[in-house]
Amino acid sequence: MHSKLKIPVGKNVLIATQDRIIWLFNTFEQISLSFSGGKDSTLLFHLIASEARKQNRKFNVMFLDWEVQYLATIDHVSKMRLLYKDCIEHFYWIALPITSESGVSQYETTWTAWEPNKKWVRKPPEYAITDPKFFPFYHSKIIFEDFTSEFNQWITGDYYSSVILLGIRADESLNRFLAISNNRKLRYADNIPWTTASPEGFYYMAYPIYDWNVKDIWTYFSRNNLPYNYIYDLMQQAGVSLNKMRICEPFGPEQRRGLWLYHILEPDTWSLVCERVSGADAGMLYTNPRNKTGFFGSQKVKKPKHHTWKSYVSFLLTSLPEKTAEHYRNKIAVYLHWYSEHEYPYGIPDEQINDTSSKQIPSWRRICKTILRNDFWCRSLAFSPTKSHCYDRYFSRLQKKRKDWKLI
Repeated sequence: MHSKLKIPVGKNVLIATQDRIIWLFNTFEQISLSFSGGKDSTLLFHLIASEARKQNRKFNVMFLDWEVQYLATIDHVSKMRLLYKDCIEHFYWIALPITSESGVSQYETTWTAWEPNKKWVRKPPEYAITDPKFFPFYHSKIIFEDFTSEFNQWITGDYYSSVILLGIRADESLNRFLAISNNRKLRYADNIPWTTASPEGFYYMAYPIYDWNVKDIWTYFSRNNLPYNYIYDLMQQAGVSLNKMRICEPFGPEQRRGLWLYHILEPDTWSLVCERVSGADAGMLYTNPRNKTGFFGSQKVKKPKHHTWKSYVSFLLTSLPEKTAEHYRNKIAVYLHWYSEHEYPYGIPDEQINDTSSKQIPSWRRICKTILRNDFWCRSLAFSPTKSHCYDRYFSRLQKKRKDWKLI
């Protein structure tokens, strides 16, 4: 976070967070924690449990088991579940088929954890939720973004007031900073900037540790001698810096950068992953930060000399599986049509300065990088994932619009 955006409050981050957590328990009837097994959510787990014990309260925990995860993470989550069982109302260990974006294969642009009739990397624990009928909103094609939104609404139920806690920090990434600092988002109150309201207003999200930095996290664990995921010790031995240590869903366009660690830290797990997920091995090889090839559009993108960026996009589309290519053509057509009605009535430029940065600067080079990165939902072109139950209708509608617009 830029220093100009920090406002000193005269407290260290631990005391400030403890005050926030007391406020949460005093304000909300139901508290639920979204737990990943990573350092940030583990820290928040410890702090929430400590206050729950003081107030003789209980809270819910939701852990989404992605099947492809470090065994160290599964071991840590199991231990945390037992450590705080006295103050946990429900521990939702979810091991259901849930689909997420895959950035490692152009033939299978999504992958589904716990997919039926597949050889899984491991078995879920016996207490995990594996029955598709457990959640009334669940369906077999549900994507991650839809599941979390529906789960948050479901767990709120008939409670008068409900809050879901996330252990995210503003200094971890630009996206996380924007998630918290965006002034257009609804808050519980203007003076509670570390909360947001769901679009429907059914529940609130809260980020009590938003102002911690990574050194604060490890200082807390050390001084209080509290358990954390020991996979971080292995990452440190592998030479990963504190700011680069991540535990998350493994195959997305951003998350795939951590795949190279699997075959170093847990080689037995990695061998099973390569059998299970199409493109996993290539994803590991070409997204390794020590590999400077620029494959998957991770570095500065290049094109053949005889191509313009526009013609190179056309070439790349012809090289993709037809269904995947059609998906990209639909997205690109919407992108081009929008700009034709705004700043570029005669078409977007082939390239512009900084057009592959985080800023939305349109160009054919930016489109090219989106395809090279296997950015299936085209987030780099300002799109969001389409709701899973609407996708087929959305796909057909855009194909028709493309013909009307005469694009791509």
